[in-house]
Amino acid sequence: MKILVVGGGGREHAIIRALKKNPACTDIWCAPGNGGIGYDAHCQAIAATDVAGMVAFAKEQAFDYVVVAQDDPLALGMVDELAKVGIPAFGPDKAAARIEASKVFAKNLMKKYGIPTAGYETFDDAGAALAYIRAQGRYPTVIKADGLALGKGVLICQNEAEAADALKEIMLDKKFGASGSRVVVEEFLTGPEVSVLAFCDGETVKPMVSSMDHKRALDGDRGLNTGGMGTVAPNPYYTPAVAERCRKEIFLPTVAAMRAEGCPFKGCLYFGLMLTPDGPKVIEYNCRFGDPETQVVLPLLESDLLTVMQATTNGTLAETEVRFSTGAAACVILASGGYPLSYGKGKPISGLVEGQLPGAADVTVYHAGTAVRDGQLVTAGGRVLGVTATAPTLPEALKNAYAACDTVYFDAMHRRSDIGARALAAGKE
Repeated sequence: MKILVVGGGGREHAIIRALKKNPACTDIWCAPGNGGIGYDAHCQAIAATDVAGMVAFAKEQAFDYVVVAQDDPLALGMVDELAKVGIPAFGPDKAAARIEASKVFAKNLMKKYGIPTAGYETFDDAGAALAYIRAQGRYPTVIKADGLALGKGVLICQNEAEAADALKEIMLDKKFGASGSRVVVEEFLTGPEVSVLAFCDGETVKPMVSSMDHKRALDGDRGLNTGGMGTVAPNPYYTPAVAERCRKEIFLPTVAAMRAEGCPFKGCLYFGLMLTPDGPKVIEYNCRFGDPETQVVLPLLESDLLTVMQATTNGTLAETEVRFSTGAAACVILASGGYPLSYGKGKPISGLVEGQLPGAADVTVYHAGTAVRDGQLVTAGGRVLGVTATAPTLPEALKNAYAACDTVYFDAMHRRSDIGARALAAGKE
């Protein structure tokens, strides 16, 4: 089969590495891809958001299947446009992608169908939003830009002054463009966070192994929010009892709600959950695989990824096995110094051979921000590499991931040294 994966980061690399396990996947392409992905797939320099360009390329190359892995092209309707030219794709259509592309749509859906989430109000006027926050008088409070904002459109405000600054940044200064035309002002929830990705075919939902992300740049969950500095799977807070409650109260009702609204969800639905004292609640939905959650979830998948993906497209997920290993996985992100603010690029990376660690059987290096210049692998982004180890237990996976990280080097390399610490502590409670 000839397959195209749309995107160019660590998530896409993890998808490609998983697809390659199927001998039928003989010809894999990635657009735009990156330098490290180029060791595993043919890369084509087309922007993920160039829907017309991507569809024309897919048609010209006669791809058998396309995996649209990134949020923006899904929200822009790439799956719909591929369907028009007869190319099946993994991912939701434009109408279903609203579950991530519009926070207002998602919150209203949860309210209408009784799916547990934080209390909220929506506003298209900054003054009215601030008046509401002032009247509530509850801090911290959460302000979310309605649309896609590269995962950065959520601000937690500790007081009225911070709330006023956040509303100015989002709604008046348009830091996130049109995404900030409307905002959701939300109650601040507390409790352990859990990420659960699930395969959906519009009717059936099959959750994947749970994971725990680490968003802050520095140890001890300090510093600025990032796209994610590391992940572990499974998440010890996500017990079988919690999983069953989430299935009944959140997963099944969400898929049924989308179907009832006339926009059945097909693809990967990401549930960002908070295990509050009142039970599990939805913090956010994403309409695609998370990054870097994918880098620990897919290495534990024992079923064939392509078969499962095609089942979501064809509506045959109920009859398709989705099986995961009982082991654990840990991913440590190696980032450019200065990330998530300003950072240098073009720094040579040493320790890898054709993008991977030689001789490390249960370690995979996923490339997020790399390029190849004059035959040399160099840095080309904020998050550069995701080093993932799998093992029978989480302590072993973490030990092996960090040992592998010690053999990779580039100038001003930054990583957290406490990925998985909360998970290990939870396991001892």
